[in-house]
Amino acid sequence: MSHSDVLIIGGGIIGLATAYRLYEKYPDLKITILEKEHVLAHHQTGHNSGVLHSGIYYKPGSLRAINCREGKLAMQEFCMRENIPFKLCGKVIVAVSEDELPNLDRIYGRGQENGVKCEMIERERLLEIEPHVAGIKAIHVPEAGIIDYKQVCTRLAVRIREAGGTIVTDAKVTAIETLPSNIVVKSTRGDFTTNYVVNCCGLQSDRVARLSGNAPNAKIVPFRGEYYDLKPEVHDFCRTLIYPVPNPKFPFLGVHFTTTIHGGVECGPNAVLAFAREGYTLTSFNLFDLYESLTYPGFIRMAMKNWKTGMGELWRSISKAAFVRELQRLLPEIRSEHLVPAPAGVRAQALTRDGNLVDDFLITQTDRIVNVCNAPSPAATASLNVGRLVVEQLSSGWSKTPAVEVSR
Repeated sequence: MSHSDVLIIGGGIIGLATAYRLYEKYPDLKITILEKEHVLAHHQTGHNSGVLHSGIYYKPGSLRAINCREGKLAMQEFCMRENIPFKLCGKVIVAVSEDELPNLDRIYGRGQENGVKCEMIERERLLEIEPHVAGIKAIHVPEAGIIDYKQVCTRLAVRIREAGGTIVTDAKVTAIETLPSNIVVKSTRGDFTTNYVVNCCGLQSDRVARLSGNAPNAKIVPFRGEYYDLKPEVHDFCRTLIYPVPNPKFPFLGVHFTTTIHGGVECGPNAVLAFAREGYTLTSFNLFDLYESLTYPGFIRMAMKNWKTGMGELWRSISKAAFVRELQRLLPEIRSEHLVPAPAGVRAQALTRDGNLVDDFLITQTDRIVNVCNAPSPAATASLNVGRLVVEQLSSGWSKTPAVEVSR
């Protein structure tokens, strides 16, 4: 039975960043990462749109705001050291009507409080940045950028293995047993013993937390985000990142345009309930996952409060014409023939029993187990800082469990 000082469950960008930060601080540790898929970064990280977020949207003082700002700088420094390409292409958040201006002002105020370099601009300046966009006013965020997070994960995995870490794929965790002397983690690749466990399982994080005996006061409800790509002949419609003014009552940012580090332009996403936690198409279906979502009191309450918005999102999922009309609010020249379907993503959104979506990172902890139970956007941008935060929380437990020795 393989033994490690720290065992990390989940081989996405948060799990890898945590292992990387652990080796930075404690190079003599023995670390094992278990990933249930055949490859790393297969789910949320692998379906990420690749934006380096600035932190303009998030509540000042929240974990999302703090870790986005610091994590973005850490990510850029890592990429420069590792020769991983990224580009600070900038972003505009566009108001298309007078009634959106108060929310635009609110976002600008948050940006100022969070230390984001941003500027309120009028239509003339907006058209200099994005000549095809509709809008009467906008916030320009020059420091927003684009990156390939799968490439970041590949390099993190190389550095972890070089430091002596073990990465095991096809290893779905089935049970966690806490004993006086260690923790036994059972998986489809055998049993592993460890002194400490970190759960970074994204879409499955609440279930793994329950296995650890530390169930969070929230459940993961999966929302699928569907995208289109612009055809190459109309890539010049979008030069940077073009976002609408988001609805403050809804946790998603709305349909937007994203240039990619590989030269394309993505359009989307909408946000609809996925019928499976890893359901990337409309026909993906898991009876247990769907039953769990539909019978959860928190989802029922949220659906009742937001049914009208939800029906609009669902209609855009079914109707390409409706999706196009939403895109045309920002870029009126867009036509249906300009778009080709692109891979969807699934967001792991923690939802409380009273129907509120958890609007921050949610990390729970016992003396020997840390569970990252909610890591929505900007988790990829902030991952290296979230990893550092997890290391701090994990190491704080070492002094509380003197019977468990860590190889330091």
